[in-house]
Amino acid sequence: MAKQESKFLMYKGKPLVRSGDTIYYGDMADEYVIKLNIKSKKTVNDTEIADKVSIQLLSTDPNLSPRKAVVKSSEKNGMFLAMDIAEAWLSRALTKAEQS
Repeated sequence: MAKQESKFLMYKGKPLVRSGDTIYYGDMADEYVIKLNIKSKKTVNDTEIADKVSIQLLSTDPNLSPRKAVVKSSEKNGMFLAMDIAEAWLSRALTKAEQS
């Protein structure tokens, strides 16, 4: 069976989907995804980059209220640090979910 082409930008094998200043990282079919929200931006060499980014590890369980779906949250300076934390949180959460 041929592997289906993804329509999404991928990061470390998981999809990245952006809508405005909100980015979702992970597969909605998995038990957890990451939500990144760009809180502020700054301009460097005529390019706008993310300055403050909030990170949330979310459960994809449809029976949970939005408030209870938030497993972890943090705020980082810059997209690089935010993505680094996001990838670590998501990998750990999915590994624990597979083991249980």
